[in-house]
Amino acid sequence: MWKDDLPKPPVGSFETCVRCQKQFTVTKYTVAANPPPGYLCHPCAKSSGSDPFKKPAAPRKRKPATDKRNAPTLDERRLPSLASICIEVISKHIDDVEALGDIGAMNLDEIAKALAKNRSLNAENATLFYNVENDHLILYDVTNLTPPALCTLASLNPNLTNLRLDFCGHMDDSVIAAWAAGLPQLKRVELLGPFLVRAPAWQAFFRAHPSLEGFLITQSPRFDIECMRALVQSCSHLRELRLKEVGQLSDEFLVELKTLGAQLTYLDLSYPGNAETIGELALIDFLAHVGSSLEHLDLSGIANVTDGVLFRGVKPHVLKLNTLVLANVNGLTDAGVAEFFGTWQGAPLSKVDLSRNPDLSDAALVALIKHSGDDLAELNINGWKGVSEDALKHIPKLAPNLQKLDIGFCRSVDNFLIKDILENCPHVQEIKVWGCQRITEHCPRKRGTNIYGIESARF
Repeated sequence: MWKDDLPKPPVGSFETCVRCQKQFTVTKYTVAANPPPGYLCHPCAKSSGSDPFKKPAAPRKRKPATDKRNAPTLDERRLPSLASICIEVISKHIDDVEALGDIGAMNLDEIAKALAKNRSLNAENATLFYNVENDHLILYDVTNLTPPALCTLASLNPNLTNLRLDFCGHMDDSVIAAWAAGLPQLKRVELLGPFLVRAPAWQAFFRAHPSLEGFLITQSPRFDIECMRALVQSCSHLRELRLKEVGQLSDEFLVELKTLGAQLTYLDLSYPGNAETIGELALIDFLAHVGSSLEHLDLSGIANVTDGVLFRGVKPHVLKLNTLVLANVNGLTDAGVAEFFGTWQGAPLSKVDLSRNPDLSDAALVALIKHSGDDLAELNINGWKGVSEDALKHIPKLAPNLQKLDIGFCRSVDNFLIKDILENCPHVQEIKVWGCQRITEHCPRKRGTNIYGIESARF
């Protein structure tokens, strides 16, 4: 609306600005003077605080009301400990910490874990963990350590007896040769991902360490039957063996291992390159020779692990087991596993992993809990989709000492079962419930217990 209800001059006509007295051409952006009468040119209109070219602001949309975040009372914010703050600062400035001197073995391990989270360990700062007096060394991610850096490890830690390296993909023949010469007292070695080490290098390493008691490797495709023979012949005191995800693993390996007799306490042959290369009869015969001393047995991912292996291999020959892992074998039946645990004279188990065996159900779970319930600390039945609510209730009733539990993808799990577990298993630290759609955000919680996999939770 123009002042005094006067019509706006036609666009294109000429008018005189009432402020600067200059003539200007009227456009659709021309504004009336305030106070009237008359009109302002564009520069005078803008200087007066009214920008004729400014677009009107879009109306602000009001955000819909949303539920306020309800943080559970158990997640109260607490101040971090001084030690955790120091570890965080050191991990951020890892390249400058040598001046601190001795940090302490426990804190060094925490720093190593912190560095593994962002793969900050390199050849320059790895020396923080080295010491000529070290007899144990664990590094959780050595992805950035090149072969020369891994060789240096042996030079600066000559008295190591126990070595564990994760993600050691750069390790090659030169490294294992340096260790063969530079780590004469090594008795236990645990490696994840030594892909590049060839068979002759492994054999030379075994011959250089006849006192080796533990050899645990994961993902070594070049480890062949000749390496297996060299290991058995050279390391006669071997007690722990892990050949996990070894591509060439077959029945021939078991034949060589039988010569170790009843001295193996830890055995992991899980997930061979071909799930069919280890036969049922070979497993039964092998367990008859080495089973009497076994405390840890992992045969996961072997297709020919069946009820027959349990009844003819484990049941009569393996009676000292503490940990049993038979995940993703699919040859087990619910009735067979139930009968095995119902009649097995072996000691109660503290760790059991029978995950990803969808045919196992109520009978197997009830028999397992009745056999090992009081001693059971870790239980994994992930993927037992048919297990019923009544069978699951045996867990809180008969396994009061549980610390870790994985019941993911068990369709009958609900809030009430979690409540029973929290109330009746006072030491439980971790519960995994991935794929349990009957659990809601109202699932009960308890301080000190982590529950993973609540899909509908907003916190």
